[in-house]
Amino acid sequence: MKKIRVNPYLPSWEYIPDGEPYVFNNRVYVYGSHDRFNGYVFCLNDYVCWSAPVDNLGDWRYEGVIYKKTDDPLNPDGRMCLYAPDVTVGPDGRYYLYYVLDKVPVVSVAVCATPAGKYEFYGYVHYPDGTRLGEREGDQPQFDPAVLTEGEKTYLYTGFCGKGDRSRKGAMVTVLGPDMLTVLEEPVIVAPSEPYSQGSGYEGHEFFEAPSIRKKGDTYYLIYSSLVMHELCYATSPEPTRGFKYQGVIVSNCDLHIDSYKPAEKPMYYGGNNHGSIVEINGEWYVFYHRHTNGTAFSRQGCLEKIKFTADGRIPQVEMTSCGSIEEPLPGKGEYPAYLACNLFCKDESIYTDWTGSWMNNQFPKITQDGKDGDEEIGYIANMKDSATAGFKYFACRGVKTVKIKVRGYCSGEFQVKTAWDGEPLGRIKVEFSNIWQEYAAEIALPDGVQALYFTYRGNGSASLASFTLE
Repeated sequence: MKKIRVNPYLPSWEYIPDGEPYVFNNRVYVYGSHDRFNGYVFCLNDYVCWSAPVDNLGDWRYEGVIYKKTDDPLNPDGRMCLYAPDVTVGPDGRYYLYYVLDKVPVVSVAVCATPAGKYEFYGYVHYPDGTRLGEREGDQPQFDPAVLTEGEKTYLYTGFCGKGDRSRKGAMVTVLGPDMLTVLEEPVIVAPSEPYSQGSGYEGHEFFEAPSIRKKGDTYYLIYSSLVMHELCYATSPEPTRGFKYQGVIVSNCDLHIDSYKPAEKPMYYGGNNHGSIVEINGEWYVFYHRHTNGTAFSRQGCLEKIKFTADGRIPQVEMTSCGSIEEPLPGKGEYPAYLACNLFCKDESIYTDWTGSWMNNQFPKITQDGKDGDEEIGYIANMKDSATAGFKYFACRGVKTVKIKVRGYCSGEFQVKTAWDGEPLGRIKVEFSNIWQEYAAEIALPDGVQALYFTYRGNGSASLASFTLE
């Protein structure tokens, strides 16, 4: 039986944010940084790689560790983390991995003969005189490298620009020679930071971090995270080093701006920084991005959504789903784990995963897991207090008469089952205190057709939701 594509697309116990997807030899390979479950900062783990056949994005294979943080000569004791990487195929046919350690301003490069083998340190991007890019007087620090190779040239896009920081002017592109290290053309700004955005067309969506570069036809697409963090924006140009014009938002990891099923400015998940890119797979295009889990910014998971291009090359914003495309709903039968929730919220709205401690006070529901990092424990939703709602989209329902849920926790109340976040309950499932997962059921008839499903907890205490079953 063909494995079903879901979000997050990797196992629930894997935390790969900043995804850069590529197709090599009829397989999709995703490169990203590597968060730790219950981590205390970003990107604590070594780089790993996952891949899937182009005709089944539900069948992901673990390729193992491809590069360790201690492989870089600047980091022999591992005190620095490996931030978001990117990969390109050089003129020699080898695969080059570009990355930045978290406490230095330079770009490191590793190389491998295969897409997901053991990468070996290769060198640092440098000027012809040997000075490393990012360390020459007047250089802006390098961050979040993105690479595109065309012929003998590689275009390297970098940058990190906080609000009000006039020392950071925007996203940069630097042209490298065929050795993949030496600067041929010095950095130029291709997307402005906030202090330099007036009159640029980027106002309100200025460059913050996470540049990524793709080419479709004759057009270059610069994908990036804007100053508001939760959205992946894009700009386009007919040239790789100039002329990029702001076009819009591709995806937001709290679904802001989407008005197809809720008010445009209502957050439907707890968002935060975002990083990803677009890729063509088997004739269709997708955006890869990440979401935040465990009530922190430091345990992020990769998600994907199918995108479309308009006749003039624009990408309309897509909503977050549990299935990756409203056009390909999940079967409306069987059991689904709760960590597939694409909407998660309560009566107290928040656009962002709260870094200041209200998560510690258990204010909001959160997707989490048992065990420690690396344990293959299936994720679930914890801390569902009164009004907490988990939404799942979409399902092809036909003849559903019964809904079951698995719940544990100090709780006494009911879960209301709805097909819209603000809709009337179609039925209620009573739950009570239990230290172990208990299954509860109710006869609830779901309308035939493609449906969203929302589970809202009403009652006392705090419930955890493991899964639901449609029969």
